[in-house]
Amino acid sequence: MRVSLNELKEKCLAQAKLLWARTQASALGQRIAALPWWRRWPTRREWLWFAAALPALFIVYVLLLIPLTPSISDIRKAKLDQPTQILSADGKLIGEFKRSNRQWVPLAQISPAVIKALVATEDHRFYDHHGMDFTRTVGSVIHTLNGNPQGGSTITQQLARNLYPTEIGRARNVNRKLKEAITAFKIEALYSKQEILETYLNTVPFLYNAFGIEMAARTYFDKSAAKLTVLESATLVGMLKGNAYYNPVINPDRALARRNTVLSQMVKRGELKDDEFERLKKRPMRLDFERQEEPTGMAPHFSQQLRKWLIAWADKNDYNIYTDGLVVRTTLDSRLQNWAQQAVSRQMNTLQGIANTNWSRRDGWNADSALVQQLVRESNEFRKLTRTGKADAINEEEAIKKLLSDKAFMKKLREDKTRVQAGFLAMDPRTSAVLAWVGSRDYAQDAFDHVAQARRQPGSTFKPFVYGAALQQGAKPDDTRKDEAIEIQLPGGEVWSPSDATEPTGVAMKLSDALAYSKNTITAKLGQEVGMDRVIKLARALGVRQSPLEAVPSLALGSSPVTLLEMVNAYGSIANSGRFIPPQLVTRIENADGELLAEFTPPKPDVVWDEEENYGLIEMMRAVIDKGTGRAIRKQYGIRADVAGKTGTTQGNADGWFLLMHPQIVTGAWAGFNDSRITLKSDQWGQGSRSALPMVGDFMSRALRSPMLNAKAHFTQPNTTHWWSSLVEGLRDKVNQWGSSDEKDSDKPEQVAPAATTPPSKSGDADVVESTPSSPPDSGVQAAPGTASPSDLESSPGLAPNDAATSPAKTPIQAPNQTPTPSSWSDIGTSLPPAAPLNVPLSTPPNAPLNAAPEAK
Repeated sequence: MRVSLNELKEKCLAQAKLLWARTQASALGQRIAALPWWRRWPTRREWLWFAAALPALFIVYVLLLIPLTPSISDIRKAKLDQPTQILSADGKLIGEFKRSNRQWVPLAQISPAVIKALVATEDHRFYDHHGMDFTRTVGSVIHTLNGNPQGGSTITQQLARNLYPTEIGRARNVNRKLKEAITAFKIEALYSKQEILETYLNTVPFLYNAFGIEMAARTYFDKSAAKLTVLESATLVGMLKGNAYYNPVINPDRALARRNTVLSQMVKRGELKDDEFERLKKRPMRLDFERQEEPTGMAPHFSQQLRKWLIAWADKNDYNIYTDGLVVRTTLDSRLQNWAQQAVSRQMNTLQGIANTNWSRRDGWNADSALVQQLVRESNEFRKLTRTGKADAINEEEAIKKLLSDKAFMKKLREDKTRVQAGFLAMDPRTSAVLAWVGSRDYAQDAFDHVAQARRQPGSTFKPFVYGAALQQGAKPDDTRKDEAIEIQLPGGEVWSPSDATEPTGVAMKLSDALAYSKNTITAKLGQEVGMDRVIKLARALGVRQSPLEAVPSLALGSSPVTLLEMVNAYGSIANSGRFIPPQLVTRIENADGELLAEFTPPKPDVVWDEEENYGLIEMMRAVIDKGTGRAIRKQYGIRADVAGKTGTTQGNADGWFLLMHPQIVTGAWAGFNDSRITLKSDQWGQGSRSALPMVGDFMSRALRSPMLNAKAHFTQPNTTHWWSSLVEGLRDKVNQWGSSDEKDSDKPEQVAPAATTPPSKSGDADVVESTPSSPPDSGVQAAPGTASPSDLESSPGLAPNDAATSPAKTPIQAPNQTPTPSSWSDIGTSLPPAAPLNVPLSTPPNAPLNAAPEAK
């Protein structure tokens, strides 16, 4: 008897139902039925409930996502982004803070070929959907499940990602797609199709700092978006699938193939005829590439420093510096900034010519030089050639030989390493307002900031802190110290013998003249008398508050690297009668309608020390300009105003410094190379008085002739009419008499060197060159910029310098043996000891006056 298939199915089903009924009727079945639904197999009714709950839960989840996606007002703001404007104190535009380098152009000024290519390739149903193309979305899901991932985003969805990369993200998950779709629906509800296309084409990125179709057209074809041809439009639209992969500059073959794919899509959608496609696809890729640099403004380093502070302020006060149209009024003066840049540019051209000449000699840049070979080993090209794990890696010896024989590489390396750099800063000492800021000779070439980021040895510009600490302990500018060789014991049994370029004279010299002629021996001895802890305390109080200062004897000669910003700020405190104010960058912030949002005034000054002691230091530093190492300010630049300052040079002329104080402005300049092992190879031009001083002299000669400064202003003299002044003076004289009693009994009174009063020379106008210490082993230039956070957002915006990597020390040069006169004193010859904690007893008790030199032992 034959049983049909249907009958067999019915019998099996009946048996299964019977078995299921018996199971449910059994004791075990009844116990299972009593369990909660999540611990047993659901019933049919429960399955139906689950099926109905899933879409409901999905709808609830989507509703919850709606407030978490950008709001309609935010979308409107994205189209109307207003960058922050940075204005100088005299109302000139310094720069703008905007989200990207783009130029917004209306849809009417974009070539129709671009729009046709975009719609045909990226979203051919663009005019029919309302944010999502469901047909394309389902198709992309099917292709992805089959192992062929495809994108299903519409132009509106892509726009949502471009406008809100943070809020939406780019992760490949359902949550991101849902947020993207919700935002797309919002955009469609707000914008017309033409507005969506215009916004999309003006926000899409195209590599090389080009955002939007206008900047892309200028970058790749050197023309406006309105003049793009069909081929050029197809090339740019083709990049949207993958900017890097289809980059026509680096990958021209891929870009060409992708361009032809776009053309074929235009044929498919009826935007291009077949015969025209056949003709166009054979055309080669023709680019006119030119990278579009973002405008930097007149003070780019100042603007970048300001940006750090402004971002923190905006976050704190719920503003966006890229979209809210803030107007930030700064302390910078456009006229002073322009003069500073001109002064830096002129001096850099001069020094670069000297560097090029000296490094082109046989003893300069050559393949046999140990320094050149070391620079090659430190290059990225060397690391690439010797990188382990690469199939074509070679050993170090072969890599060195290959690179040394590569003329193009060696030329570029030499240009990079021997490029002279500079930093320049001007501040108003009365308010610490930054008036001019030049961080490098060319921001586009070197964005590293040599004002706030680079830490370099200050050399002799640090000496005023030593003499200032001595004044605090009772010394007077007319007190004398013998010009003699000294030895300073260091921990571990080492002995440091600081020296000058000439042999010591053995005669006494006034402290004011020792500072004016930058005597190393006397300064080092004075530092031991005072104690380096006191020197550090004074330097910190005046403004050197970020860089670490090591309490070693060599600190007296400027061995600890500092920033130019700190030094100018500290000298500003001296010019401000010994009152410290942190640097000020901003005076007020307004919104786009001119309404005041915040106003900033300098904080109450910190009184660092007594005004009389401060004025005594100013008098000593006047001597530097009147007859010392800074004489060129008066002789060469004709500045007759009341000014004081100090030059500084480090060993091998690696760093040249000059700082000048005026009652209404303090300026400072540094000149050198990014790598402190590279120098000008010229003792004459490497001195701070020849490398850095001309920048300050050029700037100040123009500034003092302008109506912005009062050339007749004088430093404020301290008020000495207090009733206790005569009493204090009498006590000081008594102590001085006690301290000098031994000298009165001496048969041969100490002589004061003639050099202490008038520098001898044939003409009477010879330059006085300072004595220069060599760099300690751990000093050098900061290798790379980092991040810094302001310590006081309201009063000291964004000025904390960064930690600095250091460079190796250099071999000291032996000093010539000649008669010491101011016209021949040089900064070359003093070796600094290794940086180590100071453990040397003071030559005098902590509270003893310093009017007389300690007795020689």
